[in-house]
Amino acid sequence: MVAYAWLVPLLPLAAYVFLLVLGRRAPEGVAAGVSVVCSLASFLVSAAVFRAAASQGPVGPYLFHWLTLGSASISFGFEVTRLNALMILVVSLVSTLVLLYSAGYMHGDERFPVFYQYLNLFVFSMLALVLSPNLLQLYIFWEMVGLCSYLLVGFWYFKPEAALAAKKSFIVTRIGDTGLLIGIVLLYWASGSFDYSTVFAAAGAGQWSLGWVSGQELTTLCALLVFLGAVGKSAQFPLHVWLPDAMEGPTPVSALIHAATMVAAGVYLVARCYPLFQASPGALATVAWIGAITALLAALIALTQRDIKRVIAYSTVSQLGYMMLALGVGAYAYGVFHLMTHAFFKALLFLAAGSVIHAVDTQDLFEMGGLYRKLPLTAWTFLAGALALAGVVPFAGFWSKDDILAAALNTGHPVLWGMLLLAAFCTAFYIFRVYFLVFTGAPRQPERWQHAHEGSWVMTLPLLVLAAMATIAGFFNSPLNGDGLEHFLFADSPQHQIGYTAPENVPLMLLSLLVALLGIGLAAAVYWRPRQSQRPERWARAWGPFYTLSYRKFYLDEVYYAALVYTGKGIAAVVDWIDRYVIDALVRVVGRLVYSVSVLLKFSQTGQVQAYSTVAALGVLVLVAWAMLRAGGVH
Repeated sequence: MVAYAWLVPLLPLAAYVFLLVLGRRAPEGVAAGVSVVCSLASFLVSAAVFRAAASQGPVGPYLFHWLTLGSASISFGFEVTRLNALMILVVSLVSTLVLLYSAGYMHGDERFPVFYQYLNLFVFSMLALVLSPNLLQLYIFWEMVGLCSYLLVGFWYFKPEAALAAKKSFIVTRIGDTGLLIGIVLLYWASGSFDYSTVFAAAGAGQWSLGWVSGQELTTLCALLVFLGAVGKSAQFPLHVWLPDAMEGPTPVSALIHAATMVAAGVYLVARCYPLFQASPGALATVAWIGAITALLAALIALTQRDIKRVIAYSTVSQLGYMMLALGVGAYAYGVFHLMTHAFFKALLFLAAGSVIHAVDTQDLFEMGGLYRKLPLTAWTFLAGALALAGVVPFAGFWSKDDILAAALNTGHPVLWGMLLLAAFCTAFYIFRVYFLVFTGAPRQPERWQHAHEGSWVMTLPLLVLAAMATIAGFFNSPLNGDGLEHFLFADSPQHQIGYTAPENVPLMLLSLLVALLGIGLAAAVYWRPRQSQRPERWARAWGPFYTLSYRKFYLDEVYYAALVYTGKGIAAVVDWIDRYVIDALVRVVGRLVYSVSVLLKFSQTGQVQAYSTVAALGVLVLVAWAMLRAGGVH
């Protein structure tokens, strides 16, 4: 069955081509139906491939010749490992649910078929990226994922905010993509191949050189450049600023980007290239520290945001930091495990938030309230996602987050562990701040509350499926299942994973659970049934500058604007001045000179033969005189 893995990305591509041919004439039912059926078929094939990979291990690659560049032959094809077998299963499942949900959420949009075209192309690009057998093919689909993200974030292009957000996401991620491209080129020059196995073998041996850099230094440089690509795509500090603004796209897009496609690509890249990172302790340490900083910074910013989607977006940035830290401290399986569980509960949170927005037509948390009575199913499913994100047992996020915390502490990184523990407290607080503001208390805008109602079955069914996965997915790698996912991934992991037994992990499990419960309790005290001394506005005033720092996102956007945008505008102004008053001035001077000479010459054209003869004679005399002076006379 593994040999048919090529069908996994091909089916969404077929749906895209079909809708592209139909164009905007396609009825909503046809556009949504074809897309969901193809994506569901892709999921079923993925499940079969996953099962085969579990029994057979890595298979392939299946290649065919594509290009010949000099003496180099470049192939195209696909490869199935246990890592990408898991990824295509998660991506295809979440994508199917998002495509189904979109039929209700986007109903009535005048560009409904176009939206589904973009979604199908997005899913195809991600699945093809995951199955790529070499770095060059991965990069091609890496850029296609970025293109699709640009199209979908700016789907409502008539809104200035959406257009600006699309441009921002495209430009910021290009910084990381440039680093990745340079890294891939250096790896090719050093190893002579784009194939993973050849590159990893060369990195492990360390016997490679580019003349100006060699050995360990070259390995570290290439690993950091590859990681720069992951920093851009997976919104790690300092290139995280694009992801919250990407909320201007339709909510199903947010769910797809945050759960299964764009941001998952960066974590997958580091996991797929893990042998390269293992060959460089410095690169691994960089990955770990960037992940920890990102996790804590994003969690602190999420504490005060008013937009429901923006809070969940910052939670994505924070959780991606957890995954990167896990990979950086050597806990390969735990990083991938958190990537899997996060896909389910983050897609659930975004789709539940979309259900709320669809019902009340606002994203401001302080314009909601009391929606449990109107949206009970949404409230319960959102609660499942919130408990998973907060890390409450037995929900999925508890198991994967706890593994990462334990890995950070037991590998000798107490500072990183402390940063993650603080981020975990903030996570529990801010997600239940959202829950209490949205679903409990009195309606803050009764007219919105009065007309709120649950969506159709196409919107509620994905919520139920994702809620179930957010509840049980963590058991796949829990001690109750014998750490099954870790053993499944072990064949693709270049070194043995941190294998904790349940008794050794119990104190840390209880501590992380206690931290999560404290965060939930504080959120309840402030936002559920606050006493007069604990009302939200009093808290905001009490925290003063710290609240402002969080709400203004630590002024990072302003810093970027001052350092890059203002600088860029200054350079552009100088170049404009040079263009106008130096280059254009020279062009104008030459033009004036030619014009003046032409004006003088026209007076020589009298039409009289005798005048022309006189001029010719004078010319001959001048030549004779010049010859006499230069040659001493005429002989």
